[in-house]
Amino acid sequence: MKNKIYSAFHLSFIEKIILKKRIEMKKKIEENIDFENINSICDVGTTEDSSNKSSNFLIKSFANIKTKNSITDQLIKDDFFQNKIQASITSDLQPVEVDQLKSDMSLSSATIEHVGCRDNQKKMIENMLNLSKKYIVITTPNKFHPIEFHTKLPLLHYLPEIIYRPLLNLIGYSYFSKIENLNLLSIDDLSKILNLFSNIKYKIVKIKLFGFTSNLVAICEKEN
Repeated sequence: MKNKIYSAFHLSFIEKIILKKRIEMKKKIEENIDFENINSICDVGTTEDSSNKSSNFLIKSFANIKTKNSITDQLIKDDFFQNKIQASITSDLQPVEVDQLKSDMSLSSATIEHVGCRDNQKKMIENMLNLSKKYIVITTPNKFHPIEFHTKLPLLHYLPEIIYRPLLNLIGYSYFSKIENLNLLSIDDLSKILNLFSNIKYKIVKIKLFGFTSNLVAICEKEN
């Protein structure tokens, strides 16, 4: 019973931190984008989990936007979205999918670290650009925060991947040990991918937790 109480408290505490950081991200996004000129948003990577307030927080926070679309690898159970397409985030989108989902802004929260290798992450951003008329916004945990937010383990992820991934598997985190399930990005990693696209200008906002950068928010504007 004591362990269950501790576990519930632990999860509740983490959820409060996640929600607080996402509220902060929302404010940063609003400071950098003129939402008077945004009439539609396409969400990329929506989670089907709606048990926590932090789940899908960013897209739901922009509830005044007229059209809310989504593309996801998982079937979305939430009826919040008007348009839902179950397609792979990292494969070529069909013209009909682009036509149906194209919006003023494409938004992805805490997804890019879960789509696999760097090529997949690049393809995801390429798809987001194809789905956007004006802006793309990407949030992701910072690889070099001392606590890794998925496993809740400190510093282990600082090790070279050839050591880090087998070690994760050894101590019982086999899911997160696979690159297709978790591939963290630093600010340099994210910048290198964004620099591959000549048709955007971007800034990366740093979100702090306990004095360290915990999350990255890339705000990109398409150039004509």
